[in-house]
Amino acid sequence: MSVRARTKWWTSPLGGPVLACLVLAFGFAGPAAAAGAYGNCQVSGQKGQYHLTPVVPGQLTVEVTLPAPGWYNGDTPATIKDGFEYCMGADIAWRAGLDKLVIVNVAWPQLIGGHTRNFDLALAEASITEARKKVVDFSTPYFSSDIGLLVKSGTKVDSANAKNLRIGVHQGTTGAAFVTDVLKPTKEVKVYPNVPGMIAALQAGEIDAVADDTAYVLAYAAKSNGKLDVPGQYHTGETYGAVYPKGSPNEAVFDRIIQSLSDDGTLKALAIVYLAKAWGADPTKVPYFTP
Repeated sequence: MSVRARTKWWTSPLGGPVLACLVLAFGFAGPAAAAGAYGNCQVSGQKGQYHLTPVVPGQLTVEVTLPAPGWYNGDTPATIKDGFEYCMGADIAWRAGLDKLVIVNVAWPQLIGGHTRNFDLALAEASITEARKKVVDFSTPYFSSDIGLLVKSGTKVDSANAKNLRIGVHQGTTGAAFVTDVLKPTKEVKVYPNVPGMIAALQAGEIDAVADDTAYVLAYAAKSNGKLDVPGQYHTGETYGAVYPKGSPNEAVFDRIIQSLSDDGTLKALAIVYLAKAWGADPTKVPYFTP
């Protein structure tokens, strides 16, 4: 979550034959669990190839901050059956030989501030920053993201007038830091404790734009039935990483699993299956603004 590439599908646009090959690879990359073992996810690779000691025996406990359309399809842990990060978690659990995936919804400031306990890792669109490394540990990067602007459809926005918008940001995110420290708009920046409240403020006309990860705001635009749009984004070069409790003994093993998911094409395939559908747009086609 800025706070949450360059959203570029891991530096390479996917199209036609490439997309088809990746989907095939995703479906037949090795022994797979029956549908339903981890929600709707079809996992791949060798079960139990990697060994670690989870906080709860036999299960992978993953912290999230909901809602996160595309990443977790559902508004509560009980309703989530798939999504990019959910199925990424399923693949991690499978390769670690764990039969159960448990999702725990927590507040973003608590998660990124290192105040939560009794979890194995968080998959929550968390951008890796030096400041955050002081209180939590991060995995090897698994996704890249820039900062996009979400506005009501028809709102005219460009590099010149973006600074004059009333912009809303999510508390404690890199999007919030970017707006206040780099963009520096002429009007007061509105800070919201959660994303639904921020989106509601935009729809009610209390703010003119929302600044958050491009991937994140594209998903909200796609769900709006044409009422919201992402006219542009800012290059930040940020990457997402799994969040580990500081000093977790499982970090090296998780890093190897996540790297294996990248190397064998699983993460790219998950992006095609879940993020492309949720976004409804190619993030590489969103124009770039200059701060």
